[in-house]
Amino acid sequence: MATDTQQPGHRLDKRPGGSGPPQAIRRFLLDNGALSALVVLVAVLALVNGNFLTTTNLLNVGEQAAVTAILAFGVTFAIVAGGIDLSVGSVAAFSGIMLGWFTTTQGMPAFLGVILAILTGTACGLLNGVLIAYGKLPPFIATLAMLSAARGLLLVVSQGNPILMPDSLSWMGENIGGWLPTQVIVMIVMGLIAALILNRTYNGRAMYAIGGNEEAAHLSGIRVRRQKLVIYTLVGAFAAVAGIVLTSRLASAQPTGAEGFELDAIAAVVIGGASLAGGVGKASGTLIGALILAVLRNGLNLLDVSAFWQQVVIGVVIALAVLLDTLRRRT
Repeated sequence: MATDTQQPGHRLDKRPGGSGPPQAIRRFLLDNGALSALVVLVAVLALVNGNFLTTTNLLNVGEQAAVTAILAFGVTFAIVAGGIDLSVGSVAAFSGIMLGWFTTTQGMPAFLGVILAILTGTACGLLNGVLIAYGKLPPFIATLAMLSAARGLLLVVSQGNPILMPDSLSWMGENIGGWLPTQVIVMIVMGLIAALILNRTYNGRAMYAIGGNEEAAHLSGIRVRRQKLVIYTLVGAFAAVAGIVLTSRLASAQPTGAEGFELDAIAAVVIGGASLAGGVGKASGTLIGALILAVLRNGLNLLDVSAFWQQVVIGVVIALAVLLDTLRRRT
């Protein structure tokens, strides 16, 4: 009669996936791929270029990341909920133009111009939400329409010409204490607000539920259409803040401002670990994604790499981020 035997000193390991340091390292890299990539990228650039880790350059990286990060925080809401927003770049530029028009052409006080500019972006986001939630348009189509409409409206308002910012708004483009850029402070504040919304509010929990399974979210009592209105309104508000930051950085509202920024914002969210399928994403990951894009561009500029090749590198990084997300979900 055949029997199963086991040699002394040997035992069967039936734990799934193995154990030990290699498995733990693999799990950590899968769960923190964006952060690991950022650390490696910074280390490599510091080795190949001595100017990278200077205080001036690092603050420059923060300034470069600010607008993309703020846009991406808003886009995170849409992607977590299983949607998308292609209009954030145009809405940001439109809000910046309206800020210039209110404060310069119409002579309004700076604080009132800022409020009206934010309301402009918020209204654009609300309209996106109405089209998606009640008009039943796919988010891709609704926000693509807004991309075109907002860009057209800003050209009508500005007549295709830049609008200079008044001196009363110059402080937004300056440094606090002579070294810390105001844009970086705004980026951090908006990141904290995004994290608070996602992690500590009913609306944040609803975003994850809708992105995970919209039908199940509806059956559980979540008013899906109302939540979509909230989601895209928030996206528009964040885009408006990004437009104000960009305008202050340039000291003028540019009709061509923020062109293509919606792609960088989506890329930052995906690189940061969010899933385009919905239900997954966090503000900290989005910030890391935006920093990776800024560090990449800054490092490639320091290395005198052509802008054309920089686009190729960014495309490869996005593809790798999506592949990592797919691997993580399979695991």
